[in-house]
Amino acid sequence: MSVRYPAVAGQFYASKEAELVKSIHECFTGKLGPGKLPSSLTLTHIKGAVMPHAGYMYSGPVAAHGYLACSGLKHVRLAVIVGPNHWGIGSGVATFKEGVWRTPLGSVEVDADAACALVKASGIVDFDETAHKREHSIEVQVPFLQYIFKQGFKILPLSMALQDHDTAVEVGRALAKIVRGRNDVLLIASSDFTHYEPHKDAERKDLELVKTVLELDVDKFYTVLRRLDVTACGYGPVACVTTAMKELGATEAKLLKYATSGDSSGDYSSVVGYASVIFT
Repeated sequence: MSVRYPAVAGQFYASKEAELVKSIHECFTGKLGPGKLPSSLTLTHIKGAVMPHAGYMYSGPVAAHGYLACSGLKHVRLAVIVGPNHWGIGSGVATFKEGVWRTPLGSVEVDADAACALVKASGIVDFDETAHKREHSIEVQVPFLQYIFKQGFKILPLSMALQDHDTAVEVGRALAKIVRGRNDVLLIASSDFTHYEPHKDAERKDLELVKTVLELDVDKFYTVLRRLDVTACGYGPVACVTTAMKELGATEAKLLKYATSGDSSGDYSSVVGYASVIFT
């Protein structure tokens, strides 16, 4: 069995189980977080989300808003996580054929059947473990999922080095095709937004781009992305999941939280933007 070991444990998040649980707990209860821990409230109308993927001390509280909303979902058996390929290693769009992903909270199995179905449904997705070996954008979502869902779910990781409009739409439609009719699936787009600009500039650009996501308008999303030169690293995954959401009948998206790294560090001169969005 193939094992994907953590690439950024001890960097983006704690490498020890007790420390990691404590830090996730603080993401929920800290000043930028939602202010409460996951509940048992059933919210079956959530179909997907956009989550940030920086170090937990910076983006974790923003992600916690989304994961709090998702925590009420019952019987999630598959979490599809679509993230950018920051390293440019491996295939342009790559999934993981089989095996487990390991974190300090334990191991999560890859849904081999879903991975095979996706490769079959799309002519652009390949099996390529090398694309995932060093990438953090998908990895940092897994401990949050383990925290809120415990056990019993599998993941379908999807890494995108190719993030153009046509690729994102094609893959989004393929994802929708393989999960249509299932009520036990959560789709997550992993992305940070503007990188290394003053806080006010980042916030202005990011909120205009997020507005197109809330409208579920992928064409407009790419138009605003180019016009404002928004340096969102996971724009392809966001467009991909937005496409899938529309295909699956989502009618609404909601921004739960926006913040920048400056809100955590106190340095607003050069920040990274983070947003948490849910699709219903």
